[in-house]
Amino acid sequence: MSGDPRRPSVVAFGVFDGLHRGHQSVLADVVRLARETGATASVVTFDPHPALVLSPTTAPRLIGTLDQRIEGLERLGIEQVLVTRFDEVAARESASSFVERVLVGELGVVDLVVGDDVHFGRDREGDTALLVALGGRLGFSVHPSPTYGGDRRYSSSAVRSRLAEGDLAGANAILGRPFVLRGPVVHGDQRGRELGYPTANVQPAERQQLPHRGIYAAAVRHERRWHAAAVSVGTRPQFYEDGRLLVEAHLIDFDGDLYDQVLDVAFLAHLREERSFDSLEALVAQIDHDVVVSREIFRDFTPGASVLLG
Repeated sequence: MSGDPRRPSVVAFGVFDGLHRGHQSVLADVVRLARETGATASVVTFDPHPALVLSPTTAPRLIGTLDQRIEGLERLGIEQVLVTRFDEVAARESASSFVERVLVGELGVVDLVVGDDVHFGRDREGDTALLVALGGRLGFSVHPSPTYGGDRRYSSSAVRSRLAEGDLAGANAILGRPFVLRGPVVHGDQRGRELGYPTANVQPAERQQLPHRGIYAAAVRHERRWHAAAVSVGTRPQFYEDGRLLVEAHLIDFDGDLYDQVLDVAFLAHLREERSFDSLEALVAQIDHDVVVSREIFRDFTPGASVLLG
């Protein structure tokens, strides 16, 4: 956020990694309250992820980049986003100080929307009860917002676990849309082109959570247009034994130069596990099939069904 913050504000705060359905519920309440009161719909988010400072050896991988997070917040109706750097100084700040300094002092909070599992501040001392007490003293109201789907709570951790385990459908159900990987296209060895299926080698961001290794039907966005694609996440066992993990996207019926451009890869369905074949002919025959199936799945892809896919 640049310039002077717009006050008064309806605020939610948190990392919001992935902007899953629980986050969307919280943010919908922020937007609704802002419209009712004429205040500004606002979010405070943190970068890097607090766990990377508090416990770097066990910090989670991220579902999306900071750019994706900010874009998604804006698409969900948030009018201003304050990105707060989380470092050792921030980790030592008390919950009360954070509320007074940022939420009240910078944003002029009049309504605060929180998830039902909120904990923040030094030693995670801040919770809903503390916020309600501070609100009574500092002049803002607290609105708990449920983050449950049925009997399970939507969470970023659940999305990461399902992606890592190979349950793409489960991850997408929590997200409320296909998981999207964003990254630049880097130069590879052009092995796919030799097989008749050129691929864009997408470089994931640092600490990016990837889907489990395998072959996927996907949609790839290039210059605001979505293209059908077949995507490999794996080590290419047919050719290499060094264990390098690559994300390679073949854009179906596309002819153009993608090097150094940033792509969004939406994972629609898991097709199969990666494996080696007895011959290159057998591999190409399998890719032929993967492309046919991916094209069929893409026909049912409707980006407009989710505001976060644009």
